[in-house]
Amino acid sequence: MSQELTKSASEAVQVWETAQREAMAWSKSTIIPKEYMNNMPNCLVALEVANRMKASPLMVMQHLYIVHGRPGWSSTFLIASVNQCGRFTALRYEEKGDIGSDNYAVRAWAEEKTTNERLNGTWITWDMVKAEGWLNKAGSKWKTMPDQMFKYRAAAFWQRTYAPEISMGLHTADEVDDITPVEQPKGTMTIRFSVSQMAQAKAEIENAVTTAESILERFPNLAPDQVEELKSYTFNAEGN
Repeated sequence: MSQELTKSASEAVQVWETAQREAMAWSKSTIIPKEYMNNMPNCLVALEVANRMKASPLMVMQHLYIVHGRPGWSSTFLIASVNQCGRFTALRYEEKGDIGSDNYAVRAWAEEKTTNERLNGTWITWDMVKAEGWLNKAGSKWKTMPDQMFKYRAAAFWQRTYAPEISMGLHTADEVDDITPVEQPKGTMTIRFSVSQMAQAKAEIENAVTTAESILERFPNLAPDQVEELKSYTFNAEGN
């Protein structure tokens, strides 16, 4: 038994050392995004994600951005991943109203191939965009390319509801940027979910896509009142 444990520990060390060497080699490349250049730890994260997804490390690095210290996927990558996974028809978009009007809204949808069931995503509306503060953020593309941004956000909500395993629980880079950092009196940094992000988290819990514990593991610095809100929602959902 002791020999087996020693062998297992030795193999684990070898795997770790190999991963470090590979990450170091990638970090020296000049054709990878700047978040990974000369940054072995970030390259290690990308290699781990690529290994779990059975994907090319370069592809992961090209589409996995680091925003405020947190990883987030590009929207185009998630859309392509849904379309190529084989479980659903290609994502399509349903629109209401005119793009320039306050009643404009978009939701993504697709059909599950095994059942032909239409799976509708969350409506993304101008009211939501304004309430969440996306429109007035510095450098916001909601003003310059709203049609594209509506579709990207609708697709992200759809994917996280019906196929969260594709993104491994990660949000898009745009959504990560929407999580507002809040400086606390004692100098600790917490984050707060926006209204739509909290609604999305509750929907995932209610549909058994994930659990409150899993969400809190991904966001350990979530504001205490929102932690309690998610825990309370889980309790109420189980009670029903």
